[in-house]
Amino acid sequence: MDDPIRCNWCLSSDLYKEYHDQEWGTPVYDDATLFEFLILETFQAGLSWITILNKRENFRKAFDNFDYKKIAQYSEGKIEELLLDAGIIRNKLKVRSAVSNAIAFIEIQKEFGSFSTYIWAFTDGKPIINNPKTLQDVPATTPLSDAISKDLKKRGFKFVGSTVIYANMQATGMVNDHIADCWTRK
Repeated sequence: MDDPIRCNWCLSSDLYKEYHDQEWGTPVYDDATLFEFLILETFQAGLSWITILNKRENFRKAFDNFDYKKIAQYSEGKIEELLLDAGIIRNKLKVRSAVSNAIAFIEIQKEFGSFSTYIWAFTDGKPIINNPKTLQDVPATTPLSDAISKDLKKRGFKFVGSTVIYANMQATGMVNDHIADCWTRK
């Protein structure tokens, strides 16, 4: 059987295709998974997503399976250990932001009951379904990603610019930007 038509950004590797087919654009309401994507997206800033996907399992091991409660408690020793881990992106500011973002994530949970409740309130709990014909029709940011970015920054999050947030919205299904001919739209 021939490969189905997919969004052309994912065609360069089987890992990319699997991620596209199984995860990208699928609504995520689970706090643990939302935190994982948020951390991965912050590490992706300035890099390609395939770089992050190729290191995803290394990130899981290094960051205690993205357990935000553990990450919020990381000591300087643990941070230094992470900065020596060649399996992840060893950017000091991004590693430190994982810790501060875990703390801010927990604060949002305290305020809203869950991070999911907080983040999905921006879309009234439902995905935004766009209908791009081609990849060129997909924006890098929107007024909504600008607003979410601004609010997260106000709450102490780092590496959450509008482009990172829009990519996170796509990854977690808050926005469906699969192109019109993509098999996953059906």
